[in-house]
Amino acid sequence: MLFLILLFMLRVLNNAIGTVRMIVTANGRRNLALVLAFIESLIFAYAAGKVLTDLENIPKMIAYAAGFAVGGYVGILIEEKFVTGYVTVNIISIDQGHQIATSLREAGFGVTEAEGEGRGGTVKLLMSVVLRQDAHQVIDHTRSIDPDAFITIEAARSAQRGYVRSIRTHFR
Repeated sequence: MLFLILLFMLRVLNNAIGTVRMIVTANGRRNLALVLAFIESLIFAYAAGKVLTDLENIPKMIAYAAGFAVGGYVGILIEEKFVTGYVTVNIISIDQGHQIATSLREAGFGVTEAEGEGRGGTVKLLMSVVLRQDAHQVIDHTRSIDPDAFITIEAARSAQRGYVRSIRTHFR
């Protein structure tokens, strides 16, 4: 029974590391991805070897598969909490754009305002690059002023120059 728990935990760790590795690779953090790939492959080789040598052992197979499933979930939780990522929040408001921008700036977010032409006429286009963890705050500020604002969120691979609220502010 103890070995089944160990096998399960190894697969959780293995898949969690794999999930984080894919995300940091997509964000261009090659050195971290290299270290994570090494650790991931060591754990995989050991765990897979223990299962593949005894394919008739159903409890081993279940522990292995369950560990993989739970590991994906754990990897996403780890990534959300510890891996810094940026998103671009795009907001389109018919008549409250400037008020939204002012509110976001007062909350410490950088915002770029522009005018655009929508189906019904002139609209305000707002763009704000924020930490992914802060996107919900930007949405909340926006919705409190203009519940009908159109909002999209896009992954931003990196952010350079300009103003992005600091990580230290985020963790206060």
